[in-house]
Amino acid sequence: MEKTFFSWIVFILQNYGTWFLRGLYVTLLISFIGTAVGFLIGIALGSLRETPLPSKGFKRFFGIILNFAITLYVEVFRGTPMMVQAIVMYFGMQEFMGINFSPTVAGLIIVSINTGAYMVELVRGGIESIDSGQMEAAKSIGMSHWQAMIYIILPQTIRNILPATCNELIINIKDTSVLNVISVTELFFVTKSIKGAIYRTYETFIIVAIIYFILTLIVTRLVRCLEKHMDGSKEFNPELSVDSSACLKK
Repeated sequence: MEKTFFSWIVFILQNYGTWFLRGLYVTLLISFIGTAVGFLIGIALGSLRETPLPSKGFKRFFGIILNFAITLYVEVFRGTPMMVQAIVMYFGMQEFMGINFSPTVAGLIIVSINTGAYMVELVRGGIESIDSGQMEAAKSIGMSHWQAMIYIILPQTIRNILPATCNELIINIKDTSVLNVISVTELFFVTKSIKGAIYRTYETFIIVAIIYFILTLIVTRLVRCLEKHMDGSKEFNPELSVDSSACLKK
């Protein structure tokens, strides 16, 4: 008797469920670590791009060169597909530099650098969205530029770009699929292997589509909860808080 669609789904999950789990682990590992490292790259380089250049001297020249290098990095990695970047990184480093990365390590590096290029622009836009008067106020009380950035500007920037950062994580969860070109055993690569073993394309890829959908749904819900937590309680009344503080002082 020929198997039905649902019987094939059950068969695949029973016999290849552990394959999906291994691929899922690699996908999550690369996505989360790559996004976290890319976020740090974005914070560092985005802050540097928003640092005013000295008026003259070697520091000004160095600042111009640094800004040019950051701009070049952003444009190159935003202007080329991640699949091409993965091939160049993995095979190019082997052929021209003799450096042999494992596919997973190469995938982590590519996702981190690629995410960093997008995060630089997000951070820059987030910093520019903060009222410039806050930086001026910080300097008026004796803070340096970097003290004001670390304690005043960047915390607000991070909160503002949190939804966009979540979107980058979701994109990375899906875009790790392109790393199969360098044989990273992530979810899509494993799915292709299962399809090749049982010759059932439709059922196999329906399963992986559902897995990707559940992953992105969970991440979206978790970030929304984090946003609500960072917003604080809706019952907080700043005027009442000020009045209470005044009473305590009396």
